[in-house]
Order: sequence, then structure tokens, then C-alpha cells
Amino acid sequence: MKKLALVLGSLLVVGTAASAKEVVPAPVVVPEKVVEVVEKPVIVYRDREVEQGWRPNGSVDLQYRWYGEAENKTKKEDTVGDWARAKRTNAGRLQVVSDVNFTEKQNLNVRYRGYNTLGGEKSTIGSNELRLRHFYNFGTLGDSKVNAKSRLEYKADTNDEGTKRVEASVGFDFSEYMFSNDYFKVTDFTLRPLYAHEWQGHGNDDSVNELGLNLESSYDLPLGFSAEFNLYGRYDRKLKDNRYANDKKYDLNLGVEAYLYNTTNLYKNGNFGLDFIFEGGYDEYTIHKDKVVKNLAKNYERREYSLYALPALKASYKPTDFVNLYVAAGAEYRNWAVTAESEAKNWRWQPTAWAGMKVSF
Repeated sequence: MKKLALVLGSLLVVGTAASAKEVVPAPVVVPEKVVEVVEKPVIVYRDREVEQGWRPNGSVDLQYRWYGEAENKTKKEDTVGDWARAKRTNAGRLQVVSDVNFTEKQNLNVRYRGYNTLGGEKSTIGSNELRLRHFYNFGTLGDSKVNAKSRLEYKADTNDEGTKRVEASVGFDFSEYMFSNDYFKVTDFTLRPLYAHEWQGHGNDDSVNELGLNLESSYDLPLGFSAEFNLYGRYDRKLKDNRYANDKKYDLNLGVEAYLYNTTNLYKNGNFGLDFIFEGGYDEYTIHKDKVVKNLAKNYERREYSLYALPALKASYKPTDFVNLYVAAGAEYRNWAVTAESEAKNWRWQPTAWAGMKVSF
């Protein structure tokens, strides 16, 4: 009995251990999180231009101009020197103008003019010329509407002994204070104090210091007209010797420029256009304090002027938005080469034509 009880107890212990090994905890069910994916629609604006940041920009204008023979007597025919001779006759001029805005406030303008004769006794030309201008726009002054812009200029004849000039000025534009309407608009009304120094060759024997005050103004008018009116007040003082006929080293003078412009479209088809253009006026009228202007009679006067009119036809074609090709032809009517007011009477026609290409970038 003891043996039987012992056997049964052993079997009970083994069975209990086996049962304990087979017990597995029930799995815990974790509910899955529902992830909701939302696709945002992509909107493409096809008709709206994307605004780009500022970048340098400008233009280059290449032009060749022809000056025909004017109504001049030859040197042999004009024995008394009383006939007006043009400064440029039977000649050509190559002009290159580059205008670059290299920052938002700074601009550089470079202009070169080179002349060549086309032969003949009446062929005369002017001096080759280089002009550099740097502008800096200071913007409006304080709470006012006056815009201030500085200008540094260097201008020189390219021959070694030619005239050279440096100038520094600041222009104050008051155009926002001027009266304007739909028929008359003031686009520029600038007061410009300046200092300039002018000399010839490499020495100071004929150098001049200049103080000045300019009024520079331009206007838009109806029917394709525009106008320009400028005043140049000057005090010139020569550093050495006497420059003027009054045996003084200084001169006070006032220059007046008055121009009228017009552009009338005659025909337009796509990128091609044909216009009638006109410009003319006083270029310029100068009044001196003393008699400093030598006339043909070898006397001296206080006033001198040149008056002109230039009508022309101009055709232009734009193969792209950045290239403009143009050609024009007309005739200028002017009292060239006469300095004294009393002698400004020998008027003459001079045919002229020009062609060029302007590229913007």
C-alpha cells in the first residue's frame, strides 16, 4: 500500500508539472491605429508671372550718321568770310552709347563719337569725343517729394591736345510739386548746383574753374509733342592769362536751351513702324555779362545763339523684345558756325541720315 501510494504521488507530481508547462498566457490584442492620409491638391498658376528679384540691366545703342554737303560756298568763293559753314559737312559719325544700371541706385552712361571725312573740299568734321557719366540716386529727401541724384562726368576730345572737362553735381528734382494735368505734365524739374574744371592738353595754361546752377526741365504735351527747357548759369574763372576780350579772367554768362519734339506714327504693322519725327529750337542762346563773342567783323558782342529745325522720317523694326533696328532720313535747317547774334543770318539746309541698332538686356 505504501508502494502504491508512493507511485500515485509521483504520477500526480509529474502530471502537475506537465500541466504547468502547457499553460500559455492569452495574447493581448492591441487595436490598430487608423492613419488617415490626406493628399493636398497642387495648384499651378499658368497665367500668373512669378516676380523675380532685381538684376543689372541696360542697353547698347550703335549708330552711324551721315552728314551731307550743306549750302556753303567754297573757301575760294567765300572771300569775305560771311557765309555760314557747317561744323560737319560731307562726313560720317559713329556713335556708341552704353547705359547700364549695375545696382538699383547706380547708373553708368558711356558715349563715344568718332568722325570721318568722306572726301572733297567741303568735307569737315568735329573732334572725336568720349563722355562718361556716373549717377547715384539718393531717393527722396526725408518726408518731401524731392528726389536727389548725383552726377559725375568726364568729357574729353580724344586727340592728345584736345579739351578735357570734369564735373561734379547733384540734381534735386521738384517735378512732383509742379502743376500737371492730362494735357500738360512736368516730367522733370531739376535744380543742379555744380563745379567743373576744364583744361586743354596736359597743362594748366588755359584751364578754367566753373561754378554753376542749372535748371533742367522736360514736359509731355498732347498730340505726340514734348518740350525741354534748360537754363545754365555760369561763373567761369581762368587760372592763367586773360581768356576774355574784356581783359578779365572771369566771365558771367547764362545759357538758354529750348527744344520742341514730336513723334507722329504714320504706319504700323506688327513689329514694324514708320514715324514722322521733328526736333528744333535754340541750341543754345548764350548771354554774357561782357563783350566776349567775336563776330565776323572782328568785333565783340554779348550774345550768341544757334537755332535749328530737323524734320525726318524714321522706320523701326523689332525682331525681338530686346532688339530694335532703325533708320531715318531728313534735313536740318540751321544757322551753323555763326557765333555773334548780329551775324546769325546765313541759314542753310543740310541733308542727314542715320541707321542703328539698340540692344537691351
